[in-house]
Amino acid sequence: MSVVPAGYDRERLIEVLKRDALKVGSFTLASGRSSHYYVDGRRVTLSASGAAVIADGVLEILAHYPEVEAIGGLTMGADPIVGAVLGRAAPGGRAGLKGFLVRKEAKAHGTGSRVEGPLEPGATVAIVDDVATTGGSSLQAVDAVQAMGCRVAVVIAVLDRLEGASAAFSERGLPFQSLLTIRDLGVEPLAR
Repeated sequence: MSVVPAGYDRERLIEVLKRDALKVGSFTLASGRSSHYYVDGRRVTLSASGAAVIADGVLEILAHYPEVEAIGGLTMGADPIVGAVLGRAAPGGRAGLKGFLVRKEAKAHGTGSRVEGPLEPGATVAIVDDVATTGGSSLQAVDAVQAMGCRVAVVIAVLDRLEGASAAFSERGLPFQSLLTIRDLGVEPLAR
């Protein structure tokens, strides 16, 4: 796992995550584990200023992956990130970048598709998410696009909680990068 260089407004992202997304207390995570903190990433990804700085950071990472044709991930964490990145991609020289969203389950009507958007088999993609804990949400998206015949070039998270996601991606041979880690917010990760 590597953290993206500080060319985007990293300090601004730290500021808005601390102010708007970080909660301290007692929380149950999606994995069922208890935590002394919670990061509600959507409180930042769904704000104009947060979305803009996140998109700039993701596009900076994608500059190292010119083969990436599309960006997406598991709904709901990826949805606002995908929209923000696509909105800033064309002015940044990535006008051909496409987006996709992965449903948690295939829909029971229409085409029955689990992956929505203009994603074609054989495409090279980046998977995005707001917060990575164990990597489970992103791996669901990886499995869905790989089942379509796509290649995952990189998994990108806004924040890595440092609780196993990096190792999970490494075990699958997937490069992983995050814009920040939980330590950047002044919080120590949970002991594993």
